[in-house]
Amino acid sequence: MEHTAAQPSLGATHPRPHGFAWACLVLLALVLLLLGLAMAVLGSWLVYLGGSFYYLLAGVSIVLAAGSILAGRVATGVALFGLVVAATLAWALAEIQAKGWMPAWGFDLAGRVGVLFGLLVLMAIALALLRRRRPAEVRAANPAEPAPRVHPMRSHGVAAGLALVLVAGGAVSLAPLVEGASAQEAQPHTPAPETTSGDNGPAAADIEAPVETRADAPRDQRPGRSAAMRNAQEWTAYGGSNLGQRFSPAVQITRANVGRLEPAWTFRTGDMAPSERVFFAFQNTPLKIEDSLYVCSSSNQVFALDPATGALQWHFNPAVSPEAMAPLFSVTCRSVAYHEAAAAQPAGECPRRILLATVDSRLIALDAQTGQPCPGFGQAGTVDLSEGMANQAPGLSSTTSGPMVVGDRVIVGQQVSDNQRRDGPSGVVRAYDVRTGAFAWAWDAKRSDRPQAPLAASEIWPRGTPNVWTVMSADETLGLVYLPTGNATNDHYGADRTAEEDEFTASVVAVDARTGQMRWHFRTVDHDLWDYDLGAQPTLMDMDIDGTVRRVLLQGTKTGSVFVLDAATGEALRPVTRRGVPQGATPGDRTAPTQPQSTALPNFAGAPGPEPERLQEHHMFGLTPIDALMCRIQFRQMRYEGIYTPPTEDPGGMLLFPGTIGGLNWGGLSVNPEQQILVTNHSRLANRVTLVPRAEVTDLAVGSGGARVDQAVAPQAGSPYGVTRPIWLSMLGVPCIAPPWGYLSATDLRSGRLLWTQPLGTGYDSGPLGIPTRLKLRIGTTNIGGSVNTRSGLTFIAAAQDNYLRAFDTRTGDLLWDARLPAGGQATPITYMHAGRQYVAIAAGGHARLNTTLGDSVVVFALPSN
Repeated sequence: MEHTAAQPSLGATHPRPHGFAWACLVLLALVLLLLGLAMAVLGSWLVYLGGSFYYLLAGVSIVLAAGSILAGRVATGVALFGLVVAATLAWALAEIQAKGWMPAWGFDLAGRVGVLFGLLVLMAIALALLRRRRPAEVRAANPAEPAPRVHPMRSHGVAAGLALVLVAGGAVSLAPLVEGASAQEAQPHTPAPETTSGDNGPAAADIEAPVETRADAPRDQRPGRSAAMRNAQEWTAYGGSNLGQRFSPAVQITRANVGRLEPAWTFRTGDMAPSERVFFAFQNTPLKIEDSLYVCSSSNQVFALDPATGALQWHFNPAVSPEAMAPLFSVTCRSVAYHEAAAAQPAGECPRRILLATVDSRLIALDAQTGQPCPGFGQAGTVDLSEGMANQAPGLSSTTSGPMVVGDRVIVGQQVSDNQRRDGPSGVVRAYDVRTGAFAWAWDAKRSDRPQAPLAASEIWPRGTPNVWTVMSADETLGLVYLPTGNATNDHYGADRTAEEDEFTASVVAVDARTGQMRWHFRTVDHDLWDYDLGAQPTLMDMDIDGTVRRVLLQGTKTGSVFVLDAATGEALRPVTRRGVPQGATPGDRTAPTQPQSTALPNFAGAPGPEPERLQEHHMFGLTPIDALMCRIQFRQMRYEGIYTPPTEDPGGMLLFPGTIGGLNWGGLSVNPEQQILVTNHSRLANRVTLVPRAEVTDLAVGSGGARVDQAVAPQAGSPYGVTRPIWLSMLGVPCIAPPWGYLSATDLRSGRLLWTQPLGTGYDSGPLGIPTRLKLRIGTTNIGGSVNTRSGLTFIAAAQDNYLRAFDTRTGDLLWDARLPAGGQATPITYMHAGRQYVAIAAGGHARLNTTLGDSVVVFALPSN
């Protein structure tokens, strides 16, 4: 009996098909066979570790499907593979639903089913081509030979149907990710409380209302013009003012016209990393004072520019050596500080001065008009910050966030390179007379009782104490400076820490601006073993607390909490709850039984919500089944019991989530104090932390012959362990957890509810294996930098791993404008008025460690002048 396509005999033998279409099917089947074998073998391992059965079952089924096709049972093999794809789709949707349809779920879905869907569509196309060519060939060569066992309508229908499903499904799942979709489309949010404005932004009465009087008192009410003064014309400190609000009363650029912003000018500093062993990050936030814009580049060079044109007014180069920059994780100069003598005082030399702190331990005063060092400050304009530090190597301690001026004091902290040595330099914070450079006071965890006592002749500042590496804040109406601390020098081992070090770890410490005497402190992490130091600058504002206006300090943390404290006393004004945490530290060390968590505001440890996000296996991600499967295996091998899981020396290591960059990091918070809105951006990444026994650590510490760039293991010299803690990435170089990997959110401070939250950043300039995708899909990327709020209801931010500066509606989260930058914007922008025109400026120079585009540009935007 002759077999035809209409009467297939699936069990009969016959000559194999041939030709191009059949060769393609064979090739695809071989790919399926290899893929299925890998999934089955690795899936068995995952099941053994207690994980999902999907990969084992799917792998076995794919092997059977590939074997059927290679055996000539084409229809059977393709049908079986189609069932695997359908089951994969159902499994993927179930897992995505289990974690709450996160904003970038479409990208997650594409990663789970995309490769298999693509292979199935290619097979369907090959089948259609095969059926079209085979009948004529078969009948010409051998009329008795059966045709390929595929019904013509069936093969074409499968191909068309699969293509339609793939396109439609992709469009539905990826549409919310296209840049420009609203925040509400990206993720449902809690409705905002009703306002009296009647629209989605500030009412006209709000726009015309005066800004906070404490932050903007007239100049004659101040003891000299300080960084706490700010108006729409200027930006006098890193956070706009010493209050750290990142808020501008400027209203020329509005939600209605922000889409017309255009480049006004660009200035290039010419400051690039001297070698591949030095990692630059242009994180500077410029200052705008009267007729100058002051920019500090990564190597501490200072440029004074015309605010309207970018014309260079003067340039100062402190000539920092590459040797001093090499120990730093990232070489940066986040800010300079400014001081102006009070009009009632004799002007003297440098009546207006810029204060610069360098990574090689110098504090330099420059004439704001000329850029020349002020000879009466210290020694020929310089105070030596290395005195009393006994630094084992240049740059092991450094200042990257810049000094702060409060009244007649210039205050400077420093960072100490992480995990190098227990006897590293001190974390001391020092204050000097802003005019003479004379020592005024110092605060250190082990010297908090005698801040005004200078060092004795042979004395050094206490070694290895918690440092203040990020930006400080101050409230001059209270006379207080707020120090956000880190931890003792070895991050992930704490058995040898003193009681004083533990007491002041990851704390906000309030000290008297004139004397350094401590008034209060609030610790955000007990016995920190996770590098959860405070990176975010404290933010001061007047806040509505249960119907009463209180002066508060908002402190964002890497653990995702935003603590609301009384700025004068440190009392928690919003609930703080003690949560039980995992136990079981390494031998000799300990863990605290509970940790504090702010519960009145959303938590930003991962996906914003009432509690820190806890990862499960269904959070794992990959661009192919294999890299996703490997991430799941690693997840099962690591120790992970939620946030605060203790470090371990077990081979799998410990999953640190949120990772070392947070949560909320040095980009900090921005607020609209008039609307009582808090804007936060944070990253959602994990690290894989493994303690390495001392006998296995061969890397030398900086100061003992080692160089950070060469270290495979951070030595943590002086402790029983070194440590490795890479960001947890797949074999293709993408995070092992599903996106979003970064968020932008707004919170109503009166109610504590999220107004909106959405992924921040696209994959346009990043991708697997470091290859940019050039797809402007809003998946949410790691972000480093902060945001700026305006009185007109706008939020400006770059920060993400793509090279864009964006403007959002502060109340709704709608993207209103974006502009392409020449390099990464891992910096906090500013906005200022000059000669009647509002400008938005950002340092666009990238971040070498974040693998964003490197450059040296300051880019400034404004509305058209005509």
